[in-house]
Amino acid sequence: MTLGEKIKEARKQAGLTQEQVAEKLMVSRQAVTKWETDKGIPDIENLKNISKFLNVSIDYLLDNNQDMNKSVIRETIDLSDYGKGRRKAKKDKIIREKYPDAVINTLLGKLKLGKNEKIIDNTLGFLTSAPFGIPDFINEVKNLDKEFYLVNQGDKQFLVIISDEFIESRELTQKITEKKFEIGEWKFINCGRIKSERR
Repeated sequence: MTLGEKIKEARKQAGLTQEQVAEKLMVSRQAVTKWETDKGIPDIENLKNISKFLNVSIDYLLDNNQDMNKSVIRETIDLSDYGKGRRKAKKDKIIREKYPDAVINTLLGKLKLGKNEKIIDNTLGFLTSAPFGIPDFINEVKNLDKEFYLVNQGDKQFLVIISDEFIESRELTQKITEKKFEIGEWKFINCGRIKSERR
């Protein structure tokens, strides 16, 4: 049984719809559909939340699912090991060390708003003259510690997220060539290659 089939079965056992799961996990219904049809893989945090909400163990979800283990690698890091300076510069150094022979592009990543967040966003925009959406702003603040990279190494492509505590590399099944694209709950803009390190 695949990860998607296990998520779908657990959801049905709990008597829930995809919409209810999406609302509880604060993701789009399309994200849940992608997970259940094995067209997308939940990140570590969503996997933990799925496990808790649907009352199944992470071990059960991942057991005999080699694709999941092969495609996502998460390692802890300590930014203080990379000297002084800006966090972005340290994270650029980490990605260059991890993928020394790869072509590395920096990405601007933004969480997509869920249905309820869009309603709140539109309502607040109508009632106030806020120059930005409140839910959008909150999502950006929550993810300030993350840097995103698109890495091309040989015939493989990886989406890499570096936070202040970890580096997570996800091998992509389809190569991305567009400047703007979406993966799971995220929208990305390719900002070009990272600057080479000054020597």
